[in-house]
Amino acid sequence: MKFAEFSRGQVLEAGPYQVTQQEILDFARAWDPQWFHADPEAAQQGRFGLIASGWQTCSIAMRLMVDAVLNGSESFASPGLSYVKWPNPVRPDDVLHVRATVLEARRSQKRPELGVLRWRWQLFNQDKVEVLDMEATSLFDLSPVA
Repeated sequence: MKFAEFSRGQVLEAGPYQVTQQEILDFARAWDPQWFHADPEAAQQGRFGLIASGWQTCSIAMRLMVDAVLNGSESFASPGLSYVKWPNPVRPDDVLHVRATVLEARRSQKRPELGVLRWRWQLFNQDKVEVLDMEATSLFDLSPVA
């Protein structure tokens, strides 16, 4: 989508994406090797069983949004997140869907060649249980094409 297509209150959805146990293990062993992400046997003795890293959950949401919304856009960077929450764990075989709600879409006052998009991303599993809630800001290059 192009920046001009975003509007306050707009809701965008993407998915599904099915999470496998192997990708949970692979991600955890590479990036977040805590026992409840990286060791299925030890995780079974824990509070939740084997669960995905929250950072993997964010990465899945990012992939879904890039594929459905950001590919082909003027998006080029993000200054960060206002918050990120993982209210419930992601488990092997969960099927995830993302819902993004546009909170603000405006041109930067200081740099009018930049579009500023503030949006809330929520990721849900197959039971409609929220597993990610975050608010992101994305920047779009609106410079005239030479």
